[in-house]
Amino acid sequence: MSTTTSPVERAARVQLPTSPAIGLLVLRLALGAVLIAHGAQKIFFYGFAGTSASFAQMGVPLAELAAPVVAIVELIGGIAIALGILTRPAAVLVAVDMVAAALLVHAPFGMFIEDGGIELVLLLAGGALALAATGAGRFSLDALLASRR
Repeated sequence: MSTTTSPVERAARVQLPTSPAIGLLVLRLALGAVLIAHGAQKIFFYGFAGTSASFAQMGVPLAELAAPVVAIVELIGGIAIALGILTRPAAVLVAVDMVAAALLVHAPFGMFIEDGGIELVLLLAGGALALAATGAGRFSLDALLASRR
């Protein structure tokens, strides 16, 4: 019987360090990047008028009011989340935005994004709710500002 272990067995026993702060940073950067892209697209590519028209076509109530609010929440909220500043309030606003998008637009189309479903907005809402519950973590402007008090 051999006492030698294979590289796979040794790798399986390696205890990687865990860090919730690094996990929260990764979540914030990924979520922030997607939100920034979508908010910027609504503001700078489609414009408020184009986004409003699109929202109206999708049946969003008060589309002329909802479109700029959603675009700004996504752009500014995404920046705030990525930087980790005012993370909890930004995350709550983003979560409300995504839940509204799921209920008003995507739910009738099922799960998958290719069919217009809730897949993406569900992930974005989940990520935002996780940050609303936990805060931004150690590697954030929120933490830096809190440490100076």
